[in-house]
Amino acid sequence: MRECKVEGCGKPVRTRGWCTAHYNRWQKHGDPLGGSTGQGEAKRYYRDVVLPYEGDECLIWPFATAGKGYACMGATEGETRYVHRRLCEEVHGPAPTPDHEAAHSCGKGDQACVTKRHLSWKTTAQNHADKLIHGTHNRGERHGIAKITEATARQILALKGQGTQREIAAQFHVSHAIVARIHARETWAWL
Repeated sequence: MRECKVEGCGKPVRTRGWCTAHYNRWQKHGDPLGGSTGQGEAKRYYRDVVLPYEGDECLIWPFATAGKGYACMGATEGETRYVHRRLCEEVHGPAPTPDHEAAHSCGKGDQACVTKRHLSWKTTAQNHADKLIHGTHNRGERHGIAKITEATARQILALKGQGTQREIAAQFHVSHAIVARIHARETWAWL
């Protein structure tokens, strides 16, 4: 059995003299060793760059991120932790309650911001209220399953009591349920 030509790998060759992992890295990055971070690099960056950073601009985490874009790195216990939560604990102490979240005042947590001046402990309600200030909320027509625009929702709301919900729905080519939920303030309640 031939082994991967990368020194110390020891895995069987797939093609071009590399194992599957090194071949895939070569295809994606043009280098069989590309795309990987050396062990301890993220922790060194955290210690040497993130902790001493005193600027007001967003410092973007250049390493792994979680599914929604939040910076993460391995913890000493072997689990993965969010960097912003760990940083908030180091700067502001432990969370006041288990329900508190490490909130970003910049609104760019999902872009891997790790600036300690942007972090504070907030409740879920406070954190969601900040989304309105930052413009990062996903309500209304910004929501992924929105069927109508805000202007249409306002028109439907203004027509409440001026005809049946079915008539209003037919006028806007939407379902009766959409009109009923707008009139009951279950959706578009802030209008």
